[in-house]
Amino acid sequence: MQKTIIGYWCQQRKLFRFLFVFLSVCLLNSCFKSDGIKIVSSDSNVVVKKVRFSSLSGWNKENFKEIIPVFRKNCEHLMKNKGEYIYSSVIKVKSKDINRVCEKFFDKKITDGKKMKRFIESEFIPYAVLNGNNDEGKFTSYYEATINASFEKNSKYKYPIYGKPNDLVETNLKDFDDKLPNVRLVGLVKEGKFIPYFDREYIEKNGIDAPILMWGDDLVDIHFMQIQGSAVAKMNDGSEVRIGFADSNGKKFRGIGSVLLEKGLLKPGEVSMPKIRSWLKTNKGKAQKEMAENKRFIFHRIIEADGPIGAMGVSLTAGRSLAVDNAIVPLGVMMWLDTYSPDNDDIEKIVFAQDIGSAIKGVVRGDYFWGHGEDALLDAGRMNSKGKYFILAPKYSALEVN
Repeated sequence: MQKTIIGYWCQQRKLFRFLFVFLSVCLLNSCFKSDGIKIVSSDSNVVVKKVRFSSLSGWNKENFKEIIPVFRKNCEHLMKNKGEYIYSSVIKVKSKDINRVCEKFFDKKITDGKKMKRFIESEFIPYAVLNGNNDEGKFTSYYEATINASFEKNSKYKYPIYGKPNDLVETNLKDFDDKLPNVRLVGLVKEGKFIPYFDREYIEKNGIDAPILMWGDDLVDIHFMQIQGSAVAKMNDGSEVRIGFADSNGKKFRGIGSVLLEKGLLKPGEVSMPKIRSWLKTNKGKAQKEMAENKRFIFHRIIEADGPIGAMGVSLTAGRSLAVDNAIVPLGVMMWLDTYSPDNDDIEKIVFAQDIGSAIKGVVRGDYFWGHGEDALLDAGRMNSKGKYFILAPKYSALEVN
């Protein structure tokens, strides 16, 4: 009997020792992720952390009825995606999970705000997005510009709005060798050689081989349209035409605000979009020279939509669309934004990652779309806020990060 007990105790000690070693190894190697934290790898700073809806500031004050048409439009686009993930990015959301939740949404035919709130809470899980241990980042904003234009050139309307050039060629280094970086290059072929495309100064002085969509009356307004990527053109016959982004000359963007600040033409604290535009319009003799410091040039196309078309391919919605760094955050995800306006009003609401921007880079970084018109310009031109965001991911499988 004693031998049996001693033998049993020895077996139990071995089992306890094994469990102790196993648990120690797991803790060291993150077999168990506390509170939903998931770190990609030792050299990555992208972290996602599972949280509760009750921890989202302002959640119960949201206008969920306003979300319904944007959610529907977002789903219609995402359900066309045939890949394993909705878009290629560090943070990954499975297409099958999005399809499943979108199918449920369409089946339920939700038209009521309270039902939409319950649907989101039952089908999604919020994840905080962190840069290492820091959940705060920078949030700026943009708007849809306005220009005055005509389809016919005359003494007033004399500045061309170019479509995509006929001689513009693009390539990717990776297409030639998998070992080369995934870099898109834009240029043209001259005397059998692929060279960079023309810069802003050359294009404005010499013209290019490109269709002219219309003619504008103000070079400053056209420049701002290029910065924003799109505009509503008020035509001289009273009609309105929406212009969207088509392509660029591939040059690096340089903000006109930084140019004016660097040259002492604006003082620190004056570099807001309204003040920049005011200086340029007041100093039109110098404006073209200073704007030429931004060598990047945007080509446009005429679109038919209820808003500007973002990088995702859907029309943007004022107050509900966000430009993100799509290397980190996949386009199409629904997010909870927690930041504040230029007048320190809380911006706590659902937004959708539907656009990108050349200056929008970083783990916690966003550009909030205010909409169209002068009021939108005033808000967009002054916003530079700290904030954070959360990805609302379908509950069917954990958010992946790699």
